[in-house]
Amino acid sequence: MSDVPRFRDAPGRGPAVAAEAMVATSQAPATLAGLDMLRRGGSAADAAIAAAAVCCVAEPMSTGIGGDAFAIVWDAGSATGLDAAGPAPRGAQPHEVPTAGGPRSVDVPGAVAGWAALSERYGKLGLDTCLTPAIDLAERGVAAGYHCSWMWRHTPHAPAEFGPAPAVGEVYRLADLGRMLRLIAGNGPDAFYRGPVAEAIAASTWLSEEDLASYRPGWVEPLSYAYRGVDVLEMPPPTQGVAALEALGLLAPLERPTLGDRMRAVALALEDAYEKVRDGADVASLLSESHLAARGRERPRLLREPAGGTVYLCALDSDGMAVSFIQSLYESFGSGVVAPGTGVVLNNRAEGFAVSGAVEPGRRPYHTLMPGLLVEDGRLRGPFGVMGGFIQAQAHVQYLTSVLDDGLDPQAALDRARFRVDAGRVRLEEGLRHRADDLAAAGWPVRVEPDRTLFGGGQAIEILEGRILGGSDPRKDGFAAGF
Repeated sequence: MSDVPRFRDAPGRGPAVAAEAMVATSQAPATLAGLDMLRRGGSAADAAIAAAAVCCVAEPMSTGIGGDAFAIVWDAGSATGLDAAGPAPRGAQPHEVPTAGGPRSVDVPGAVAGWAALSERYGKLGLDTCLTPAIDLAERGVAAGYHCSWMWRHTPHAPAEFGPAPAVGEVYRLADLGRMLRLIAGNGPDAFYRGPVAEAIAASTWLSEEDLASYRPGWVEPLSYAYRGVDVLEMPPPTQGVAALEALGLLAPLERPTLGDRMRAVALALEDAYEKVRDGADVASLLSESHLAARGRERPRLLREPAGGTVYLCALDSDGMAVSFIQSLYESFGSGVVAPGTGVVLNNRAEGFAVSGAVEPGRRPYHTLMPGLLVEDGRLRGPFGVMGGFIQAQAHVQYLTSVLDDGLDPQAALDRARFRVDAGRVRLEEGLRHRADDLAAAGWPVRVEPDRTLFGGGQAIEILEGRILGGSDPRKDGFAAGF
């Protein structure tokens, strides 16, 4: 048990501050890469791409170019969503949902196409420039952070191609991944979705070369709900973004929601999301006044959550563009399958079909990924997100109520101890131990959980009265910084 990363009660760290621009990520080299893009005159989109690519090297169990991505971009007074999640093979036959990784758990990777789309529409420096820091780290080496080292050592199907798990601070290299990133930088996404790399991916999985060649990301309109006068933006299906918004809708009539109120709201909202969120589904009814009123009178069932893992990052540039970006392999090291000679570890996102009960050929499963954005009085208030598989909707609500109900700054809100409703009970981070008896007396089945890795990790940037404040979750290895 002493090896488990634990919650720490410690003096609070103040928020990061900046005058013009900021980047917040889960890995120190990623934050530095994003800031470098901004200092070179790049946009927030350039910073986000550079940081995301570095995370593929510095936190390879959580994300990679064999995974998927979503983003919400604020630019020129409006928000647009980027959906870069790929489907199951069109030739797949519905079968029992995979639960242990492997070649038949892989959906089409969307991240690389998402980077290219984001760069083309909102970037200034070009995709090749944005990938340079990640290429350098993959080839020359990067020191393993504490979280990176621990997760790598405790992943049951870490790929042998990546070598042994590094100790904290040990330098490791991912030469094959560096070469792959060079190919993408020089030839664009076709270097990944067509030709020898696509052949290697298809030969290693149930995907076909046509599944890869035909993939395109999409631009979508985010969902929105006004909570305490602030518009909260989340992505539409196949993501679970609506769960966070519905939970906020259930809390909105309450002047001062208690911890129990928040737990109840997220449990009810997740039940609805598991039932209604599907690829292309219209979930507007979940945010209607009549549905919220009816749901508010019911008791939650505390459903079981599948597992998962991710990285979230955000960036703000001096022109006011903000990018809320999330990228994932799903579980640690995804499927555990590496396409030979490419350094590409592939996702196991098809396991998300566990929510609907069967693989759906050519469609996307229920997605845990949720970038968020706040808008107040028509102006950007800031990007935010908390990764961690199915905890994300719950953690969004906890972050937002900490900020919008309790007035905490981004760092204090991310530092706060979390709960996780799951499998018929509520897990409490050790910082909430003092609430366990009260919650149990109120009828909640609670467990104090010492493992902090179950509670995700987030980043956030806020613009408040012209001040730029940022936060980075102490449960991860990164930081927020700006200039």
